[in-house]
Amino acid sequence: MAHFARGRTSRSVEICYSTSADETWYHSAPPMRPSINADQTNRIVEAFERAGYQATPNRRLVAQLVASTGGHFTAADILERGRRERVNIGRATIFRALDVLASLHVVERLDLPSGAHAYVVCEPDEHHHHLICSSCGRSEDIADGDLAELVDEIGRRNGYRIEAHRLELFGTCPGCAAAADAKVTGA
Repeated sequence: MAHFARGRTSRSVEICYSTSADETWYHSAPPMRPSINADQTNRIVEAFERAGYQATPNRRLVAQLVASTGGHFTAADILERGRRERVNIGRATIFRALDVLASLHVVERLDLPSGAHAYVVCEPDEHHHHLICSSCGRSEDIADGDLAELVDEIGRRNGYRIEAHRLELFGTCPGCAAAADAKVTGA
C-alpha cells in the first residue's frame, strides 16, 4: 500500500513524497501554472469521484495536466508535460486515467487524419462535434445543429437504427490561416 504526503523543506519549498513497501520517491510538488485551469481540474476530479473512483494523487495530477492542455493532446503530450513539470508519473497511469475519462465522457478520443489518436476535453452532458485545427491543434466544440435529422434519415434509408454518431472536422483555424496568409504575402 502506497502512502502519499506533502511537506515543506526548511527553505519553504513544497515537496511531495510517496512510499510503498519497498521504495520512497521524493520530488518537487508540481507547481500550479497559470495555464492550468483550476475549474477544469476540479471538474475532472469530481467526474472521477462521481463515478466511484478515488481521486488519487496520480489521478489529480493527470487532471491538472489534462486541464492545462489547449486543443487536442495525446497521452505522450501529457507524459512530456509531466516531465517538463518535473513530476513522476508513469505512462500506464496516464493511459488508464485517459481511458477512464473517455468512458466518463470528460475527454473524447479523436482519430486524427494521420491515423494517430488524440483526446480533447469535453462537456460530458452535451452532444457535440469538433472543429480541429490541423496546424496548432486548437479544438472547438460545435453544436449538432440539423445533423441529428440527417443521421436519422440516413439510417431510415439504409434500414439502420443509428445508435450514435460523431463528426470531426479538420482544417485550419482563423489564426493559423491568417499567419499562413501573412507568410505568403510577406507581411
